[in-house]
Amino acid sequence: MRGVFVTGTGTGVGKTVVAAVIARSLAAAGTRVAVFKPAVSGLDEAGEGDHALLRRAAGSDQADAQIAPYRFGPPVSPHLGAELAGTSIDPARLIGAARAAAADADFLVCEGVGGLLVPLTLGYLVRDFALELDLPVVIASSQELGTINHTLLTIEATRAAGLEVTLVVLTPWPDDATVRERSNREAIERLGAVRVESLRELDLDSPESWPTLRFGG
Repeated sequence: MRGVFVTGTGTGVGKTVVAAVIARSLAAAGTRVAVFKPAVSGLDEAGEGDHALLRRAAGSDQADAQIAPYRFGPPVSPHLGAELAGTSIDPARLIGAARAAAADADFLVCEGVGGLLVPLTLGYLVRDFALELDLPVVIASSQELGTINHTLLTIEATRAAGLEVTLVVLTPWPDDATVRERSNREAIERLGAVRVESLRELDLDSPESWPTLRFGG
């Protein structure tokens, strides 16, 4: 399987945007991209779910269930979303669906749910799913105060699990970054021994206007 796994330092740090920009960058270069997310929550409030943005970015014709096998209305952790829906998340189903998506494309962009230690079930974390896919990891992080600690903790947890961290992306990056923001980026890059990029706020309805994001090497 060729691909990348996008996780985040938490919820609302731009993980879906980073995954979408990676998918768009690859698709614009002529790569057949499949996208995947094990579970989507918050559809009652979001209207269009994360899976729809990923599909549009990749230029994919995947059905909702092929991108996100589990989709829940309330904005809660996937394990609770499943419980409230009267079901449970089956890890074997997730792995099978991710592999099926990858088999129909040149490259898989998989976005996790929340952070690396978010439970898909109370015995199976996003980390465990990422380990089974064994893809290099991109970490999406906020540029807000506190990001050094949150990002370094995520880098450490990812590497401790045996996964490669290939990139950190800070978003949304302001046009006129402050001394604090620039210092945060430099500290993460040096202390985390990782390449750090940034993404400005994007018009999500116009993928053609997005920058290219190089995530490997």
